[in-house]
Amino acid sequence: MEERGKPVGRRSKTSGEDRSEGAADKVKGRLKEAAGAVTGDENLKAEGRSDQRKGTVKEKKGKLKDLFN
Repeated sequence: MEERGKPVGRRSKTSGEDRSEGAADKVKGRLKEAAGAVTGDENLKAEGRSDQRKGTVKEKKGKLKDLFN
């Protein structure tokens, strides 16, 4: 059964969940980037930077949810 276009059993994340996931992604990204720098692995460094950007986006998404709720 669907309710307003959303499948039953799925809920959207709260703003706090988005912000905490974003913070965790940023930390994970910093660790990967540092590990890549130590080992000289450019791919790992790039992956770390990407994770940090994803984390920033999730944090901003959480802040936007706060503004509109």
